[in-house]
Amino acid sequence: MSKITTELLLERAVPRSTRLRKIETLNLSKLQLKTGDLDPRLFSRLRHLQKLDLSDNLLDKFPNSLTLPDLRVLNCNNNKLEDVTALKQFPLLEELTYENNVYLTLNDDYKVMFLLQNLRLLNGKDITKLANHVRRVNSRKLTSKVTAHWEKFFRDQLPEKYTAEQVKSIKKKFLKSVQTNVVYGPSSLSEFTRWRVKMIAEEFLAYSLGVELNSDTEPEEKTDENEEESTESPREAAEEDVAQVVHIYDPLVTVTPSKRKRNHSKSSPGNKRSKTQAKTEEEAALNPRKSSQPLHFLQCHSKGNSREDFKTQLWSCVFEPVLDSGARKDPIVSSSRTVATCGGESVCLIDCETGTVLKKYKVATEEFFSVAWTTLTMEISDSRKKAHNILAAAGRRGIVKLIHVAADFCYGEIKAHKKPIATVCFSPTQETHLFTASYDKRIALWDIGIPDCDYNFKASQLLVLETASIPLRIALVPTCPEQYLLAGCEDGCFAWNIKLDKGQKSRPFEAIFQFPDEEGMTTSHRVDGLAFLNDDVVVSKSSKPGCIYLWSWSRSFDAKGKGCQRTMSAVILAELEWSTTDMSYLTLSTCPAREYVFCGDEQGSVWMYNLSSYTTAWGSAKGKRSERRISPTQILKWPELRVNGEQPPEILVNNVVADPAFTYLVVLTSVNITAIWKKS
Repeated sequence: MSKITTELLLERAVPRSTRLRKIETLNLSKLQLKTGDLDPRLFSRLRHLQKLDLSDNLLDKFPNSLTLPDLRVLNCNNNKLEDVTALKQFPLLEELTYENNVYLTLNDDYKVMFLLQNLRLLNGKDITKLANHVRRVNSRKLTSKVTAHWEKFFRDQLPEKYTAEQVKSIKKKFLKSVQTNVVYGPSSLSEFTRWRVKMIAEEFLAYSLGVELNSDTEPEEKTDENEEESTESPREAAEEDVAQVVHIYDPLVTVTPSKRKRNHSKSSPGNKRSKTQAKTEEEAALNPRKSSQPLHFLQCHSKGNSREDFKTQLWSCVFEPVLDSGARKDPIVSSSRTVATCGGESVCLIDCETGTVLKKYKVATEEFFSVAWTTLTMEISDSRKKAHNILAAAGRRGIVKLIHVAADFCYGEIKAHKKPIATVCFSPTQETHLFTASYDKRIALWDIGIPDCDYNFKASQLLVLETASIPLRIALVPTCPEQYLLAGCEDGCFAWNIKLDKGQKSRPFEAIFQFPDEEGMTTSHRVDGLAFLNDDVVVSKSSKPGCIYLWSWSRSFDAKGKGCQRTMSAVILAELEWSTTDMSYLTLSTCPAREYVFCGDEQGSVWMYNLSSYTTAWGSAKGKRSERRISPTQILKWPELRVNGEQPPEILVNNVVADPAFTYLVVLTSVNITAIWKKS
């Protein structure tokens, strides 16, 4: 039975009333109301209602047919609203408040400003001037861009006499293309822009071609700029951080780096520099610009938002996974263009297409070393569940921060280790299983749990893997991610059995791998780069100058052998030619879908290896080792950057990562600069 009855409405009227049609002000706050409690048939009798208070309830959306033709003031504070587009049914609305609805964002503010032509006050602020800009200037510019996109790319694709099927096909292609390529305003408003572009494009097609408009558009997920744990207020902090980002489009813009300091290990890295670099065998078009300059440079991890900070080291970046209906899904691209980066006291979310910082999360006493994504199916309201992306970030304090990105909320932390955490990664098969590798010479497996609608959660430690030295990189074996884990450590490459049905909660390593060196085979070497190229081929990098090995997991690891701490020889498939530096912690990454390996060097260059022509032969049981070192397919040189007329003396590439579709390449440096290339 619905909580709302005629008697309740009459009683909650201000003042109390004897007839529904006479009610002008109604207070329905603090009644634990859910969307299903708002009965359109009952509300349709409130013909003269002008003020409605629905604050402090559990509403996640508005029914589409409440029929309140005279509504002028609406209060929806402290609910769980996920979408605002249904508010267009109240065209006379002048004042609207919906603060403390964690799923609503700046994009929703702009949507209601466009949809509600009479709106004057939004969340207590006069938005008259901004709303006029959104409705007129913004719409005019977007309409111009949409029209130009049609004229340039699609007009000639349609014959003079066209069929309904041809129109349907061109409409689908045009809507997809226009939402991808028409960009306007800050990236924090990209969702609103796509929403308006789609609307304008459909109207344009309806007018030009007689294509019927599709009114069944589903509400898109929200993104916002509010995210901060330190001293600044959420939205102000986000806006300030965006303003502090340095977008360097001119290769002569200045940047002043300082010398690199590496004090996270007992071993002191060398300082040799590469004298020679391999010639490229093939040109890979990463950027349509002839000079192969990056699409964007950003300086967004500065301590205290200082533009003078060129000392902060950037360490880790991971692309956000795409959801079927998720927090930051871009519905018109095949993979996410949002990347999480970390370094210094902050974690940033960056839109790679526009080069804008969407969110920034800071902890003043932290230095973040690693980030990782997972997707949790969370209960949002009324026992309904929805998939959301969660970001884990960890570093020097040994604490894992758990951030619900869509809600701009760090909802919890796990005090995982007493020493710094070098790297973290989630299981690809168990969404709540998180591995943390620490300087305490332990790798821990945690179940982070799933937060409820109030963000209550319970984390538990499932396993501890003992290492002989500090673990630097970890990777789960793709063919059996619930059974084996590999780790590159300060003193070798190790493997553990992580199957949870085994009795031991604390386990020693099961195998250590030996690799060739000048004197034969050795197990003792620093492995600071580790990743799988495919289900079987492992790519590992040691501090031995110029040494990146590709080797077979299945042919190297004897799963049938008994006992722990066995020594196994890595079956080498090939060696990649790389810089002759012996500088440590310049890590590598792979793009399995495109069979690429990436690794930066000590001169700011990115070495790229397309290995698609080799993997078939390596997959054979009799596949032999490549006799010669494989040269890079391409080396992306660091462009000329100057500050105050001087070129930086040393830029080291700490990490380089491509998105799954290899559309973007993100480069993290030792001088607080993030560079983003885009493949043409």
